[in-house]
Amino acid sequence: MGRQQLEQVVVEWLSTNELTAILISLSLNIVISVLDVIPSVFLTAANLEIFGFWLRDKTQNHHKLDKLLLTTGKEAFYLVISLRLLPYIPSGLVTFLSVVGNMSFLIFFLASTLGKVPAIVLESYSTYQVVNLTLEGKVILAALALILIFYVVRRKKSTR
Repeated sequence: MGRQQLEQVVVEWLSTNELTAILISLSLNIVISVLDVIPSVFLTAANLEIFGFWLRDKTQNHHKLDKLLLTTGKEAFYLVISLRLLPYIPSGLVTFLSVVGNMSFLIFFLASTLGKVPAIVLESYSTYQVVNLTLEGKVILAALALILIFYVVRRKKSTR
């Protein structure tokens, strides 16, 4: 089966239902990552085809997200840098909106690279500090992470 045929199969699967599409896409991404021998280009192309148009429709009510889709030039450069510096903005969302939007590759590449430098420095420093903790410190950190995950999952379930 060729790449285009595989991409078409995935697009057909993902087109059935929003929730099903998200679950299938996440599952396929996990399988591809674990196997590490299957190229993910077909899934990325299918995700862009399915979720790109869906996301454009969803962002019409959100000015800042819509702005990222429509921005070009110097304004796009500064917008991506500022979004990369904010730790609570998902990096994947910024990347995805930049790809399906009007931004040029060069502007996105330069802004993402410059914007990620402080985040990488902070992440490296934090990781170094956690790794050098005693065993008790690591256990406490793991327990806090599990509590946080449990809290977030429980909160999402209660809002539905």
